[in-house]
Amino acid sequence: MMTIIGVRFRTAGKIYYFDPAGREIKTGDHVIVETARGIEYGYVVLGNRDVDDNKVVPPLKPVIRMATPEDEAVEAKNKEKEKSAFKICQEKIKKHGLEMKLIDVEYTFDNNKILFYFTADGRIDFRELVKDLAAVFKTRIELRQVGVRDETKIMGGIGICGRTLCCHSYLSEFIPVSIKMAKEQNLSLNPSKISGVCGRLMCCLKNEEETYEVLNSRLPGVGDYVLTDDGLKGEVHSVNVLRQMVKVVVVVNKDDKEIREYRADQLKFKPRKKKGRGNRSQVQSQGEISEAELRELEELEKKEEKKEEKKEEKREGRREEKREEKREEKREGRPRNRDRRKREKNG
Repeated sequence: MMTIIGVRFRTAGKIYYFDPAGREIKTGDHVIVETARGIEYGYVVLGNRDVDDNKVVPPLKPVIRMATPEDEAVEAKNKEKEKSAFKICQEKIKKHGLEMKLIDVEYTFDNNKILFYFTADGRIDFRELVKDLAAVFKTRIELRQVGVRDETKIMGGIGICGRTLCCHSYLSEFIPVSIKMAKEQNLSLNPSKISGVCGRLMCCLKNEEETYEVLNSRLPGVGDYVLTDDGLKGEVHSVNVLRQMVKVVVVVNKDDKEIREYRADQLKFKPRKKKGRGNRSQVQSQGEISEAELRELEELEKKEEKKEEKKEEKREGRREEKREEKREEKREGRPRNRDRRKREKNG
């Protein structure tokens, strides 16, 4: 076992592990640590805790010291200097005519380096800009190009839900999000509805994905054929995932059809493959049916398919008759039109 603490250096930033070096450090404390960028002032988000050695990549760097009031004054001064550096960098970008958007400026605690974050459509030749900035600030300069998601994470904002953006408030790392998640939750695939401030798919689509996968696996799909607990057969018209209710077009009195609503546990249907991580046996039991009932459903599907094929044949036959009538009208109409034009010409 190894004792570690977790430290962040910016809001909702990545958590880095350090060795507390025998100190009792609590969540909310500020510490001075050494990183790859130099000496940094960090905020403790995980107090002393023991973890397995295989969960940490050794060696961990030790905490240099607990932050003092003097360190906090230096950090506040650095924040003021960042505002000034931001304005100077914007002027230099305008002077060199570079097509880049400055997002943020960050000083290391020891002022050993200044980082400038920017976005751009393509690659930017900023060598002359770096020379100008180095001449002004007399320290190491690093320009770092970031994507639109990172830009939104740094800038922050309010989502369509009315809350602070997830990436800016608590999401330390971006998670993969796909259009499949929106389909699973039966959301509108309109890009304006499922895209965040950054223009990419909303990160919160991932939050309820597993729940919807489990709930969907307990329901039949739209268009599936089911057997109801009151002895009727029918085709699924629509489903309500959260209420676990299903509307079914059932056949009553041989040819009459009507829509009735059932609970998922009142139906028997072909079980679908489960995608979530819930209790597998519990999920599959919702759709378990006997071999005889399965054959009955398959026969019902075949009958419906044959009916559809016959209807399509009739429709195609009617369409062919109409096309033949139009061809016949054209054939009959041409000579008449020719005779009429001759009569008009002869006067």
